[in-house]
Amino acid sequence: TFTVEEAVETIGFGRFHIMLFLIMGSTGVAEAMEIMLIAVMSPPIRCEWQLQDWQVALVTTMVFFGCMVFSIVLGLLADRYGRWKILLLSFLWAAYFSLLTLFAPSYIWFVFLRAMVGGGVSGHSQGREENKQIIDVCSCFHSFLSLGKVFWLAGSLLITGLASVVNPTIGWQWLIRIASIPGILLILVFKFIPESARYNASMGNMGAALATLQRIAKMNGAAMPEGKLREPAKERRGRFKDLMHPKYLRTTLQIWIIW
Repeated sequence: TFTVEEAVETIGFGRFHIMLFLIMGSTGVAEAMEIMLIAVMSPPIRCEWQLQDWQVALVTTMVFFGCMVFSIVLGLLADRYGRWKILLLSFLWAAYFSLLTLFAPSYIWFVFLRAMVGGGVSGHSQGREENKQIIDVCSCFHSFLSLGKVFWLAGSLLITGLASVVNPTIGWQWLIRIASIPGILLILVFKFIPESARYNASMGNMGAALATLQRIAKMNGAAMPEGKLREPAKERRGRFKDLMHPKYLRTTLQIWIIW
């Protein structure tokens, strides 16, 4: 028999990983553009709606408030229904509410809709960088995906450059439309992304896990290990209150402070 981890090591690096890196790394571009959009959109909306400083700041605050609240909810749903489904849902959610922002009739509606966008972004940005749902999907294939941070930085630079051209000419509404494009395009390529084999195996769906591994091996031109895929040992899933256990409390608090 062999485990998912042993199969991944046997299959090795290949075309599948390159494809996955480009697709999942590109989610960083979409995420960065939606998050940084608020910073570059603040000056024009301040002028258009005659906003005070606290009102401009509230827009950014509510985006991250939406991220905070929905990251908990979507994290729990991802554990129950799988990373792939929640990742797809998060892109549909973020793109929908981002485009809906264009029709915000007032400042209050604008703030609410941007908070909803933040909630969608949290689905592929659990705890900002290191806890991304996309890393949950990809980590069982290859550790080099940490290089995907480059895509996030590229998205930040892209939205800033676009804002310097778009805002003074055709307006901030067009900037929102353009910022939504990467997320919409990624939705179209999601069929090429498999559910995590590790997740399927942990849920007892060995047939789906094996099918994913076989697909990876075929794309990489590699052979699967001999034998039968072994179901992982059943373990009790972690709970939130476990973070407060004396054994983990110090580490929990250190991580929270660092973040």
